[in-house]
Amino acid sequence: MGELGEPAAEVRKPGRTADRRLAGRRVLVIGAGTRPDDDPEAPVGNGRAISVLAAREGGSVACADVVAEAATATAALVAAEGARGVALVSDATDAHASAAMVEEAVRELGGLDGVVVNVGVGLGAGLAGSSPEDWDRVLALNLRAPFLAAKYGLPAMADGGAFVFIGSTAGLRAATNSPAYDSSKAGLYGLTRHVAKEGGARGIRANLVVPGLIDTPMGRQASARRASRTAAFTRIPLGRQGTAWEVAEAVTFLLSDRASYITGQSLVVDGGLDAV
Repeated sequence: MGELGEPAAEVRKPGRTADRRLAGRRVLVIGAGTRPDDDPEAPVGNGRAISVLAAREGGSVACADVVAEAATATAALVAAEGARGVALVSDATDAHASAAMVEEAVRELGGLDGVVVNVGVGLGAGLAGSSPEDWDRVLALNLRAPFLAAKYGLPAMADGGAFVFIGSTAGLRAATNSPAYDSSKAGLYGLTRHVAKEGGARGIRANLVVPGLIDTPMGRQASARRASRTAAFTRIPLGRQGTAWEVAEAVTFLLSDRASYITGQSLVVDGGLDAV
C-alpha cells in the first residue's frame, strides 16, 4: 500500500516540473477534509485525495473545510508533497463566509486558477420521511454552497482557470432514499452548465465529476446504513468500488490544460454501473 492507504500502483509521482499537470496552478478545494472514522484502516476521502494529488501535480492548494482539524491535516499532507498547503476554515453555505474564503485563498496563494467544490450530505427517508428542514439543509450544502463558490470564485479566478464540481450518480437517477440529495445532485448539472457559459469568455471552464460507489469513510458509513448500497456492488461491471484517488485523477485532468476544450460536461466515475 502507498501513502494514505492508496494502492501503490495508483500512486503516480510526476518527475520534471514540466510533466506535472498542475504546475504553477493555485487551487482552492472546498471540502478538503476526510470524515472522521474510528477504523484505523479507513480509506482517504475524495477531498483529501484531490488536494494531495493536486499537490503532487505541482499545484499550490488552499484546503478549506468547516472542521478546522480536517483542513489542517489535509494542508499538512499537501506540504509533505513539497507544495504550498494552506488550511482555511469556512462554512461554505454562508455567503459572507464563502466570499471571505475565496478572498483568503487568493491572498494566501497569490491568485486562483482552480476551484473544486466537494461538499454533500443526504438526509431524509422518502418524501414522507423527509422534513422541510431536511430539504433546506441538504440543498444549502449540496447546491447553495457550489453556487456561492462560483459566484465569488468566478470574478477572482485568473483567465484560463477551471471549476470542478463533485456530484453523484444520484443526480442521474433516484439512486438514494433522500429526495433532497437526489434533487440537489441533479441541480449541479444545471449550475455547471451556467458557470461554463459565463466563464467561457475568459477561457474559464466548468465541469462536473460524477462519482458512483466510492470506497471512502462517508461511503462506508452510508453502506452500513443502507443495505441496498452494498447490494449494488455486485452490479458494477468492473467488479469493485472506486477509490478516492480515481476520483482525484478525474478532477486533476479537468483542472489541467489537457482538458482545455472540455467545458459544461460531466465525467462519470462509476466503474460502468450506470452504463448498464
